[in-house]
Amino acid sequence: MSPVFPTVREVLALDPVRHGAPRLVAGEAGLDRPVRWVHVTEVPDIAPLLGGGELVLTTGIGLPADDAGLRAFIGDLADVGVSGLVVELGRRYVSAVPRVMAAAAQRRGLPLVELRRATPFVRITEAVHALIVDAQLTELRATEEIHQRFTELSVEGAGTGEVVRQAAELSGCPVVLENLSRQVLAYDPAGESAELLLDCWEQHSRRIRPAGRTAYDADNGWLVTTVGARGQDWGRLLLRWPGGGDLAADRRGFAPTGEGGAPVGIVAPPVAPPTRLTILVERAASTLALGRLIRRDAEGLERQIHRTLLTALLDHSLPVDEVALRARALGVVLERRHLVGVVVRHRGDEPAGEGGPLAEPGHPADAGAGGPQAGPARLRDLAEAVGQALREAKLTGLTSAVDDQSVGVLLALPEPAAEERALAAFATALHRTHPDTAARSDGHVRPDSHPRPGGSARPDAQVRLVGPARGDGTARSNGRTNGVARPAGGGLLIAAGSAVPGLREARRSLVEARQIADAARRDRRDLPVFRLPHVGLAGLLHLLRDEPRLQTFVERELGALLAYDAQHPREQLLGTLRAYLEQGRNKSAAAGAAHLSRPAFYERLARIRRVLDVDLDSVEDCLSLHVALLALDAIRTP
Repeated sequence: MSPVFPTVREVLALDPVRHGAPRLVAGEAGLDRPVRWVHVTEVPDIAPLLGGGELVLTTGIGLPADDAGLRAFIGDLADVGVSGLVVELGRRYVSAVPRVMAAAAQRRGLPLVELRRATPFVRITEAVHALIVDAQLTELRATEEIHQRFTELSVEGAGTGEVVRQAAELSGCPVVLENLSRQVLAYDPAGESAELLLDCWEQHSRRIRPAGRTAYDADNGWLVTTVGARGQDWGRLLLRWPGGGDLAADRRGFAPTGEGGAPVGIVAPPVAPPTRLTILVERAASTLALGRLIRRDAEGLERQIHRTLLTALLDHSLPVDEVALRARALGVVLERRHLVGVVVRHRGDEPAGEGGPLAEPGHPADAGAGGPQAGPARLRDLAEAVGQALREAKLTGLTSAVDDQSVGVLLALPEPAAEERALAAFATALHRTHPDTAARSDGHVRPDSHPRPGGSARPDAQVRLVGPARGDGTARSNGRTNGVARPAGGGLLIAAGSAVPGLREARRSLVEARQIADAARRDRRDLPVFRLPHVGLAGLLHLLRDEPRLQTFVERELGALLAYDAQHPREQLLGTLRAYLEQGRNKSAAAGAAHLSRPAFYERLARIRRVLDVDLDSVEDCLSLHVALLALDAIRTP
């Protein structure tokens, strides 16, 4: 039943009822039942005419005289689901209702209230019905405001942080947006402590298990809805509703009394959130899903066309022939060309998406070190530098920003033999055109080789070249590049995908280049050339970490164990499983690595078997679990 209806407790707190000096005789556990309507009766067989949720008023003049008849009357009312029974004393019962009636009501949990002073029932019905109508009207107005507010946000293309902030403002409750791996993308504490709200969030979130796409988890006090569009879910929106805590205390305007007027101690059950909050989280989730589909950018006309064409190749929004025709009109010939997808990005930026594992209050992670405005400005500068580098290297191709941190290029080369030479020429030109980078002739970086326009050197910046694969291999980076200090997280990444012979396969090269650039952010090797062969399993999982299917795989393989660890934080079976797999399933070595005795370690392995329902002696099962662990590490590492 909708929470807009008042409870029996609230009805008893109304002035017309209090005028009758109410006294609770039985059924205190049912005081928080909602009252759908008020019905006055003086006949004993009224139950078949009721539909449930009514508060029944009577003077008792028509009630049975025998004990069995009174028990049957109370039982019939309880069976149809009435909210409570109010009996006015003075006509049939002078000082109190019969004990047998009170006992029957207590047994069935039906609130039974005496009115010790004569009270016009019409005033009670008017007051209750007015309360119901007013509550429903308030709910409708709130719902209308919710629809209007989120419609405006959708039209304006509001960001994730703004949508979450508005949801918290309209509800007055903390709101958290998380991805499928229980990482926080945005949140608004609604005036509460953000530290307390997000403390051990992943473990807490795994305990929240609503029964449905949008549902309220009464045990944990969270209203949850799934966020996604076009059949692809990518997160959850959670709103904390206090349930039976402070709200229940606020609703106790009537303090029931028992025999002798003594207060009755009652712990109110959790109160479900009102319908308007369910509508609110669903509308907020829809707005977030829609916003994720919309990309807006202010660019020049030529760059806009370049972006339109690159986007068309990536999402198949235009026929390939039309893309080739429009590109030729721009002076970029793509037919009968050797095509190579290239992506350039700053190494220190977060991957494209909604933010890192923990965003700032109400906002996804900013795209750059200079705040929300610095990221787009730096991306525009990078796009201009990439375009200028193409012109200096006398190369042709489409170029545009392809996400919030990366600039994409589709190089159109006359023949396959020109591939490596063209990539080297592009990288060399880029270090001259981009003020934050400098490179040596061999493709490595020399931080101080070129002064900035103002004459000052930038020793903390460099170009990191990522291009065609080199067969001789290179040493892993130890933080220095041929004796020159390489600052962690600085410089540019240039990634190149596999070359393709025609425009219809161009998307594959572009997507591959973007994935390589993303994975190369975590690579510690100092390679002058970086392409797909250098991306191992860990890199592959890292670049796929935002893919809902990978997150679903991790949850399917390890979700039960992660939930167990959340419930038993002292055991941490995940670490036991990791030690076992990393030691090649050697139990003795794994026990030593986990600093556990062998009996204790074997007992934990047995518990893991039961929790995950897997065979830890099976190579196939262990391989799947090991991949899931690597994927979990990739998901948790920005």
